[in-house]
Amino acid sequence: MDDYESLSHTKWECKYHIVFIPKCRRKTLFGQIRQHLGEVFHKLAAQKESRIEEGHLQPDHVHMLISIPPKYAVSQVVGFLKGKSAIHIARVYGERKRNFVGQSFWARGFFVSTVGRDEAVIREYMNQEAEDNRPEQLRLWR
Repeated sequence: MDDYESLSHTKWECKYHIVFIPKCRRKTLFGQIRQHLGEVFHKLAAQKESRIEEGHLQPDHVHMLISIPPKYAVSQVVGFLKGKSAIHIARVYGERKRNFVGQSFWARGFFVSTVGRDEAVIREYMNQEAEDNRPEQLRLWR
């Protein structure tokens, strides 16, 4: 019971596998944005008392293994992460110094699954970069 988190009257372990994509699944998560976005997600998660255990930014989607306290709804935390990160991306990379209103960087929905005892399997699945670069995967579309 030592690996559980705790609140004032609660012991908990709530981990979720979350996947979301940029609008129209554009391949926009590369280069300088990719390096910077991980740090932004970690800071935003900490504001909601959550912790990103592991994350992988693919060119067209984000995989995240996140620990969220039971006092927050998963949709609330994911909405916060997506909304605030979109504002940050617009200010830093969109050459806008004002608020990001009327447009969005991320698509509306997201995928969420509870982790439970399959954490090792999910961590392995999330690391898709090695899988995507396998020679037989590269030959599929030729």
